[in-house]
Amino acid sequence: MKISSAAGKPADPSILVNVPRLITAYFAQRPDVSVPAQKVAFGTSGHRGSSLNCSFNEWHILAITQAICLYRIKENIKGPLFLGIDTHALSEPAAATTLEVLAGNEVEVMIAANNEYTPTPAVSQAILTYNKGRTDGLADGIVITPSHNPPDDGGFKYNATHGGPAGTDITSWVEKKANELLENKLKGVIRMHYEKALRASTTHRFDYLNHYVDDLKNVINLDVIRDSKINIGADPLGGAGVHYWGPIADKYNLNLHVVSDIVDPTFRFMSVDWDGKIRMDPSSSYAMQRLIGMKDKYDISVACDTDHDRHSVVTKSVGLVPPNHYLATCIFYLLQNRPDWKNEIAIGKTLVSSRMIDRVTKKLNHRLYEVPVGFKWFVDGLIDGSPGLIRLATTSPITSAREETTSK
Repeated sequence: MKISSAAGKPADPSILVNVPRLITAYFAQRPDVSVPAQKVAFGTSGHRGSSLNCSFNEWHILAITQAICLYRIKENIKGPLFLGIDTHALSEPAAATTLEVLAGNEVEVMIAANNEYTPTPAVSQAILTYNKGRTDGLADGIVITPSHNPPDDGGFKYNATHGGPAGTDITSWVEKKANELLENKLKGVIRMHYEKALRASTTHRFDYLNHYVDDLKNVINLDVIRDSKINIGADPLGGAGVHYWGPIADKYNLNLHVVSDIVDPTFRFMSVDWDGKIRMDPSSSYAMQRLIGMKDKYDISVACDTDHDRHSVVTKSVGLVPPNHYLATCIFYLLQNRPDWKNEIAIGKTLVSSRMIDRVTKKLNHRLYEVPVGFKWFVDGLIDGSPGLIRLATTSPITSAREETTSK
């Protein structure tokens, strides 16, 4: 792997994405389905690409959203669909396209109050809390994000009624149907003009931010964090949770300081990643130079990727903590300090995670639950508890799940 000479340095203006050109291409380009790279293709969790190479544009989103509407009919999913977006430049236009199709198909849609950005975990939490205790009329969701991918990328994820990323059985069906719609020049896609869709009786505003922040105390002992008075620096990296950290600090009286609330679709404030590209990867020391620079100012510093389902940790003693070190340490601590956890609990990890996790799990006489890359492989076990599964990952203090991502 060749490291770029620009790695770890501030982004040069010459590599910043031309946002007007990106948006124009989104609406102007038409995919050629005879070209594999221009077809709808779901990876670990969603469809990703760029309008600049005709792999993510309006036609893709029209087709995918209509396919999801057809899937909902097939599976008798009649509850609301929770729709969230991150801060990538293509997320806003893709959200408008998505709403046009959902409204045209008379799907009850929950969009963010005050046009707020929406972290992936906030959408999952909204789905889970809505569906709790229900057996029918279940909700699902869409998150428009390419995660930590470069600024010229767009991404589209479908969250099933369990709140997590849809499994391959679902995404394969949606992918096939979406490509059929593209092949037929969008025949069968039902849409409504955007302004009309916003005013439709099926379109509702939902306060994702406060709904999530208020529920956080039910999964994290925030009193301990408050009483420790630990000095925390949080850098949202211009991502979807940019306005969440402040309310969390205020509501729970934490000694937490948000170091930047800038949102810029070029992400010009990032240092360049290993390959010379801008990428909001919290596990990369090259991309996290700004966070690493906070090492001596705070007891602990944290940052998140763009949709806020991955995080990095910087401490005074070691700087950026390697994710696998952090995970192995957490497992070692938690398995010895949670007396209510059953002995048969398994530790979940993906194939690409460190073997340190295997060794710690074995040392403490627990079972390992190893799966391919992607959080979707853990969802069923976490929902029904059948494997007695604990899934630890590089989640941020305001997340409930991590999706491991790869560029399309």
